Amino acid sequence: MDYVVIIPAAGQGKRMGAGKNKLLLTLEGIPVLIHTLRVFEADEACTGVILTIHPDDEQSFKELLGRYGITKIAALVHGGRERQDSVFNGLKAAPASEVILVHDAARPFIKKNTIRMLAEAALLDGAAIAAVPVKDTIKKAENLHVTETVERSSLWAVQTPQAFRVSVLREAHEQAEKDHFTGTDDSSLVERLGHKVAIIEGDYDNIKLTTPEDLYFAEAIMKKREIRPNKQ
Repeated sequence: MDYVVIIPAAGQGKRMGAGKNKLLLTLEGIPVLIHTLRVFEADEACTGVILTIHPDDEQSFKELLGRYGITKIAALVHGGRERQDSVFNGLKAAPASEVILVHDAARPFIKKNTIRMLAEAALLDGAAIAAVPVKDTIKKAENLHVTETVERSSLWAVQTPQAFRVSVLREAHEQAEKDHFTGTDDSSLVERLGHKVAIIEGDYDNIKLTTPEDLYFAEAIMKKREIRPNKQ
């Protein structure tokens, strides 16, 4: 199942505290952004990548793409004020495709098999997300006092990629813009219109690099894969 992917990369990653775009930080000497892009570069089903960027990063990103031989970039698009705006900008620039994915640039450990299952489910159901069952006990609280313990058997921690039929994602973003609605992720825009969203069980290694501590986990995942390569 062929697909196009939008990769929002315009955020400044302030929680990382790196003093620069966190996607330029390196893992084993290679920028995080390149690790992520290489997954899609190597996937024959990926027909194009739309990278949404901050204007200040445009030159450095272009240099990286050339240095590491990333050839599937269909468009470099300036991001918007919010991540949702950046995805919508990318959607407007996307080449023709039945299925489109949205993937966090700071999740370099996504597996090819998960991507394939998401694309197939999106074509069938209209929308699909990668997620993993919640392992921890979850509690609601007010003013640092517990008000409720939430039953976790039905809870999932959502990841990316999220995959959609293009028509479904476009309708969701256009309606959100009309309604001045900002969702927590792209699937929430689809849900509010009454569309089904399928879940594809993902991988706990598919972490998002957000804080400095996440870099330690990322290094551990890379070492584990060197010792015991994961199936892609």
